[in-house]
Amino acid sequence: MFEFTIIVPVYNEEDNLDRVEKELSNYIKIASKKTKILFVNDGSKDNSQQIIERICANNTDFTFISFKENRGLSAAITAGFQSADTELVGYIDSDLQTDPKDFNLLLEHIPTFDLVTGVRANRKDSFVKNMSSTIANGIRRAFTHDGMDDTGCPLKVIKTDFAKKIPMFKGLHRFLPAMVLLQNGKITQIPVKHFPRIAGEAKYGLWNRLIGPLIDCFAYLWMKKKYIDFDIEKKG
Repeated sequence: MFEFTIIVPVYNEEDNLDRVEKELSNYIKIASKKTKILFVNDGSKDNSQQIIERICANNTDFTFISFKENRGLSAAITAGFQSADTELVGYIDSDLQTDPKDFNLLLEHIPTFDLVTGVRANRKDSFVKNMSSTIANGIRRAFTHDGMDDTGCPLKVIKTDFAKKIPMFKGLHRFLPAMVLLQNGKITQIPVKHFPRIAGEAKYGLWNRLIGPLIDCFAYLWMKKKYIDFDIEKKG
């Protein structure tokens, strides 16, 4: 019985996917929870889908869903959440700038918390990317008061019941801790390793890292005001 689903959003990552297969296969062998992998192909235009299908055919612990067209990272993550049938769900980017083995560090804390996110220590990105992310995180904290230093870190573990109740909107991946807080959940952050991108190209520019998140903050405030939360006590 699987306990943990790792979502891997994919958009034009054909040069990285063989390494993703290797690294995640190695992680499954040492995972502290019985783990399976769910690729979400976000309308890739390269050979990513063919590679994903080959990987899944050769590995029973790997599955996939594929979008008809590109819908963005937030949509891919949400689709993964809604497809998950395990108690826990997490995600990692297909560029593997974070280490799958660090999932075990996050899983140590999940009995106490409802979301555990990584914080990228000694980030190996460009100065512009690091600075824009720092500014964007500061703006987001001012709006959400979630206390998180690096919500863009692509290494998270969430209890699936919480993940499935997060409404989809563009940019939501930056607000996952805040959305768990809206459900009266508990969150924490744990330092994880970070590496330079080895293959492929980053899909997001300055707009996505700085201006876009500022606009998304206003969307979050609206969402917070309108958010409906409930707990079912009994079923008949």
